[in-house]
Amino acid sequence: MDRLFEFVVNHYILVSLFVAFLVAILILEARRGGAKVSAQAAVNLINKDEAVVVDIRDRKEFGEGRITGSVNIPLNSLKSRASELNKFKDKQIIVADKMGQHSAMAVKQLNAEGFTNVVRLNGGVSDWKASNLPLVKK
Repeated sequence: MDRLFEFVVNHYILVSLFVAFLVAILILEARRGGAKVSAQAAVNLINKDEAVVVDIRDRKEFGEGRITGSVNIPLNSLKSRASELNKFKDKQIIVADKMGQHSAMAVKQLNAEGFTNVVRLNGGVSDWKASNLPLVKK
C-alpha cells in the first residue's frame, strides 16, 4: 500500500489522467442508455395513463410475471416489431427487462426507430418485485 501511495505521488499527472478518463467513461455509459425511471415513478406514469411498459424479456420469463398492461416484445425481435408500438408514440415508453442490464440497448434501438420519449426501468422487473409492486401471472 505504501508503494501505491508513492506511485501516486511520483506520477500524479498520470494518475489524474487515469481518474479523468475513468470518470468520463462512467458518465458516457450512464448517458448512453437514456434516462432511468424508478419503479415508483413508473407506477405514477402508468396510473396517469401517460406511459406504456415494453417488456423485452423472452416469453417464458414474461409468463412468469409481468407488469400490468405491459407489451411483450423480446429484445431480439424488437427491431422487426417496433411498428407495433407506433400507436404509443404520444405516450412515454418504459422499457423493462429482468435486471436492467439490456434495456439500454432497447432504448437505443427504439430511439433509432423514431421514438423520442423512451426511458428504462431502473433495476428492471427484479427491482419492481423488490419494491413489492404487483406482477400479473397469466
